[in-house]
Amino acid sequence: MQSTFRSLFYSFSRRPLSYTKCKLLVMSVEKKMNSRKIIGTHDGKFHCDEVLACAMLKLLPQYADATVKRTRNPTILDTCDIVVDVGGVFDHSVHRYDHHQRAFQESFSSLKPGFPWVTRLSSAGLVYVHFGQEIISQLLAISIESELVQETYKRVYEGFIEEIDAIDNGISTHDGPARYKITTNLSSRIGNLNPKWNEIETDEDVSTKFNKAMELAKEEFLDKINYFSKCWWPARKLVVNAIEDRFSVDESGQIIELKNGGCPWKEHFFELEKKMGLDVTDKQILYCIFPDTSGSWRIQGVPLSSHSFDLRKALPDQWRGLRDKELDKMCGIDGCVFIHASGFIGGHSTREGALEMGRKALAIAS
Repeated sequence: MQSTFRSLFYSFSRRPLSYTKCKLLVMSVEKKMNSRKIIGTHDGKFHCDEVLACAMLKLLPQYADATVKRTRNPTILDTCDIVVDVGGVFDHSVHRYDHHQRAFQESFSSLKPGFPWVTRLSSAGLVYVHFGQEIISQLLAISIESELVQETYKRVYEGFIEEIDAIDNGISTHDGPARYKITTNLSSRIGNLNPKWNEIETDEDVSTKFNKAMELAKEEFLDKINYFSKCWWPARKLVVNAIEDRFSVDESGQIIELKNGGCPWKEHFFELEKKMGLDVTDKQILYCIFPDTSGSWRIQGVPLSSHSFDLRKALPDQWRGLRDKELDKMCGIDGCVFIHASGFIGGHSTREGALEMGRKALAIAS
């Protein structure tokens, strides 16, 4: 310590601090370092859930400068300000967020009644449930009570965190054998950062890789916040207008028009349709028309749900796979561009043509 004081003292070549002031400066720095909060998690192989939990916590002002202590020593964990994914305790009142204990069965809906998600939580989900709204409010710099924060909070869980909870707890997306493997999700990419079984690495090397994993998790988390708050949410008003104006587009009310092509409309559509009571009508909305980036127009079939590939009514079978003049002849409409082989989408050079394709498709039996 004495050598530290002297090196600082002599480092000021023009107007050196006094030895006493230099010593006080070092003591101040040490005090600040010692006051930094500590996030505890387990050592050894790291996983996506605790990596993301740590990354999310460090987005909060109170943990922004926190150090991450990786250990399984209960005595050391007891000195941490918050502990995730280790220690055998879940207790929000003392900031302990482990999910490995035999009796743990908490889900988003059990901790926050009224929400629909019943997937068993991992440490990422536990941290998100308790701190997610605060994190989003900080990132967007708006009130935690705002509708945008609340909607983003729900969508980020459903569209990101729940997947990590399920993977960490070994919950499959399907019953029976999987049709194919998914190996490029965030959990897989973070897992691949761990040292390989036949690599010998120091604790410092593993710590560096853990920090790299936290940056990867943080980047993806922030990307989801950005998408849902700045891209997904602004599309809602467009979908509301499209549904309300559907009879001015076509008297059937079964074709909607989006003024801005490419906006994420499907999730909004099904939620709004249910809210408006339109999901139980005999005449469901079947097609959506919208402009594309090239200036031509698209007609798309409405799926059974926001993530379904099955449609309420696909474009006619006899049109599918055809293009240009051949399609014009089959449709009886000039200016056609294409119909996808599956019948889920098609194109026309003009709005009027795309709308006419929709009208003719409505009239043709499935």
